[in-house]
Formats: sequence, C-alpha cells, structure tokens
Amino acid sequence: MDFSLNEEQQAFQDSARAFARDEMMPHAKAWDEGSVFPVETLRAAAALGFGGIYVRDDVGGSALTRLDAAIIFEELAQGCTSTAAYISIHNMAAWMIDTYGGDDLRRRFLPKLCTMEHFASYCLTEPDAGSDAASLATRAERDGDHYVINGSKAFISGGGRSDVYVVMVRTGAVGPKGISCLVVENGTPGLSFGAHEKKPGWKSQPTAMLNFENCRVPGANLVGAEGEGFRIAMAGLDGGRLNIAACSLGGAQFCLDRTLDHVRERKQFGSRLADFQALRFRIADYGTELEAARLMLRRAAKAVSDREPNATRLAAMAKRFVTDVGFEVVNGCLQLHGGYGYLQDHPIERVFRDVRVHQILEGTNEIMRVIISRGMLDN
Repeated sequence: MDFSLNEEQQAFQDSARAFARDEMMPHAKAWDEGSVFPVETLRAAAALGFGGIYVRDDVGGSALTRLDAAIIFEELAQGCTSTAAYISIHNMAAWMIDTYGGDDLRRRFLPKLCTMEHFASYCLTEPDAGSDAASLATRAERDGDHYVINGSKAFISGGGRSDVYVVMVRTGAVGPKGISCLVVENGTPGLSFGAHEKKPGWKSQPTAMLNFENCRVPGANLVGAEGEGFRIAMAGLDGGRLNIAACSLGGAQFCLDRTLDHVRERKQFGSRLADFQALRFRIADYGTELEAARLMLRRAAKAVSDREPNATRLAAMAKRFVTDVGFEVVNGCLQLHGGYGYLQDHPIERVFRDVRVHQILEGTNEIMRVIISRGMLDN
C-alpha cells in the first residue's frame, strides 16, 4: 500500500497550503472578532476549484476524490478552521445536488455553487430532531406542481446568508422512509430566518434557524425521488464527517507547529521548555496521535470514494477519532503556552473554540459510537 501523495495531490495540497497561508491566516483573527463572513475569500478559494471539490466537471466542479478533499481541508483549516468548515458544508450540499439531482437541477444550481457566486447550506437538524434525525417534523405537502413546506430547521451554518438550502422534509409517513430532499432558494416567499446564534467559535460563518411558513417550492427542486431524503442525507454525512475531521486535523497541526516554536524559544528555570523530558514526551504523543489520525482519515476517505461496504462505519470511526484527537491536541498545545495561550491575541485559543464543535456536529461523537458498534455487533 502506497501512503505517499501522487503528483496531482501534492500540487493541490501546495495550492491549498499557500492559499491558507496568504489569503486566510492573515485575516482569521479579524473574521473571528468581527463575525465576518469572508465572501471574497471564499470566492477566491472557489477559483482554485474548492467550491465543488467532488462535483462533476460538466457543471464546473473539480471532480476530485474524498481523499483529495481531506488533503485540501486539512490545509485550509490551518488558515482559518471556521472558514474551512463552512467550505466543507457548502461542498457537501453541492455534492448532494450533483449526485442525486436530475440534469436540470444540476445545471440550474451547480455552476454558481462551484464558483461560490452562490453559497449553499445543508438543513437536517430541527429543534426537536437532533441526533434522532429520522424523527424530523418539517413537512412538505404536494400541491399541484409545488411542495408547501411548514416547519423549522436549527443550527444551520450559512443560515440567512446562503443562497441555496438543501432541506430534508417529511413528505410521507413517520420514520426515515417518509423523508425527501428539496432545494429551497433564499428569497422564496414563506422562508424566513432567526437571529444569528451567538457562539464561542465558528464566528466567520453565520448560524441561524430557518422557518418555513407555507413556503411554496417547485416540485422540480426535488432531489432524487420522494422517500429518498434520509438516504441522501446520510450519504452526504459520510463525506461531511471526513471533511470536518480534516478541519480538526488541520487546526490541531497548526497549533502543534506553533507549539514546537514556542517550546524551543521559551525558557523557564534556566532551560528551554524543549529541554524538559516531560514536555518532550507530550510533544511526541501529540505528533504520534495526529499522524495516526491522518492515516485513519485517509483510509476512511478512500473507502467512501470507492463505496466500500464498510465506508459508513469507517467514516464514523474517522470522525470520532480525529475530532477527539484534534481537540485534545489543541487543548494540550494551549496548556503548553500557559497564560499566553489563553489570550485572544494568540491564535491557539481561537482554534480551541473552533474545533470544539466538531465533536458535536455532523453527528455527535456519541452517535458515531452507535454507528460503529452497530456495524461491529449487528451484522
């Protein structure tokens, strides 16, 4: 098995790394402090092909693999973890339209999503349907050639700012088989948004509730067939979990790199921190854990791309392991910086706030354990 990157992968890794360093990292602090949604930076990322990473190229996508995406998001997250995570969500929504939508739907929405002229959000969670996503209650009733939607969605990244919302709705009976997927455009009568949520992290992307009140959506905006929405949502989450894991990995690597510089330079008790064996062992553990996380992530990414039978379980394993390891490494790096690490003038506390939510979204890490154990015990 060859673990090295091929020439093409090295090229877009270098491209993503340079973009993160030059276009994201210098502005991440200001985006965080001002809750700035960096539209022009996002569109510049799309110009490099990052707006439709695994969307087919006939509508402007880059047609890359899940492994390619994991490599890209690890690099982007080192520039700004929050912004990289939004790009991940946008890509997940675009992929759903590309994979399950008809040709008309693809050509109507994807060209502008791939350039990020338009932004996309993924809408599954509801106030009373979080981990138990199959219990969602937002309803879409057929009325002629339209669907009429009533209900609400919670914790939507890009809520109020995105142009396109990929929404899971109930068109049939209770349970997963009664769920369908619709594309709803911003500005559709009956669609409104709650106030922006106040969050400790992820401040470069707005988060808001979506409210539907007799919101009429063309039947042509149905993604897949009626009753396929839950399957589409879960397939999208396999990739979304990989991407968010890659963002945790990138954020943690960013913090570890800065911690290496810190312990080489900082002196206490007459010696560099790097000369204390206890701290050297901690650094060794962090490096080992991130390398193990990277290998697990890339193995799962290949499984999802190749549609291996155990792909969902491996994606859940990667999401659980990498996001837990990422947070612990960031937390440890903050500790090694002492009081300086806790100050907002230092970037590690920002990454600490950003990566914490990765253990919650795209399915909590407790739900990842449910998926993993089901695959191990119930088959």
